[in-house]
Amino acid sequence: MAGKRKTNPAGSTNSYRGDVLRVLGALKVATADQIQRIGAPHLTFRHADKETPSKRKQARTASHTAALSDMRGHGLSENGGSTETGDALRNLTPKGLLAASYELNRPVTEMGSTARGAGSSGASHPMAVNETVIAMLRPKPNMARLAVDSPHVQAAAQAAVDSPDGIGTIASYWTEVSLPATGTWNAPGKGGAQADIVLTAPQDGVPLLFIEVDNCHETAEELADKLEKYARFFRRKVKDTDGKERPMWRTRWTAPDNRSGDRTHPPVLLVFNRIGERNPLHTIPRLPELTRHLWQGERQRGGHHLYDGRSPSSRSR
Repeated sequence: MAGKRKTNPAGSTNSYRGDVLRVLGALKVATADQIQRIGAPHLTFRHADKETPSKRKQARTASHTAALSDMRGHGLSENGGSTETGDALRNLTPKGLLAASYELNRPVTEMGSTARGAGSSGASHPMAVNETVIAMLRPKPNMARLAVDSPHVQAAAQAAVDSPDGIGTIASYWTEVSLPATGTWNAPGKGGAQADIVLTAPQDGVPLLFIEVDNCHETAEELADKLEKYARFFRRKVKDTDGKERPMWRTRWTAPDNRSGDRTHPPVLLVFNRIGERNPLHTIPRLPELTRHLWQGERQRGGHHLYDGRSPSSRSR
């Protein structure tokens, strides 16, 4: 025990350090609160009876805060500034990203950057991206970890377990993914896009989905320009490992063709986080007209439409 304490002086466990690696490996930068809500949601219910919100947060994030402290000592994580509300931001070091690649069973070449400097201006956009991931995940508490808790704690947790399921696991999500229109995956050139989130959860009926999160600071024209960059990336073809030319996105991700055999581009979901000065109710009606050439199918003689080279887009508020 003494040796273990010396190695991890904050007293963290492998389980909570694993949570940190998986969450920060996928999200790049996050608070201890977000790590806990994804990695160990049962703690939210265990500490719901604390007197104040600050005491509840302190109690439920204590285990992951200890893990972050020990991992910082091992050179795996580091502090990355703070959010606009004063919560400490954490990110992985290059050594930490390597460790996270094993936890996520993901090639280290696909782990992305360390997100250093993300907190220099409050990280409002990364935080919105993270909350989008959490909303889609809908993390469920593990009831076995609440077996000795009081009945009212178990009842509240069971209600969360019985609520609709989310999509995928944290390993289903990539964030801040470069989509190169020129250059390579590891050295993107000019003119490409950067996806806020890429989701792959075929087990839940979502084989591939790209997600853009807008804090309502961008105009319809700016969003349309982003979708143009997506389309440019989707059209790009490269030689695969077998020497055959394929769309570049298919060399990293897979998605089935439509039943009719149409080769449509992957869908892009727009999520509007209403904290900026722009009203999405004014932005949304403009987007279909500005991007019609990207999504509208070609009508055929039989009355049906072909969507080859088109990208279906969705929106959420």
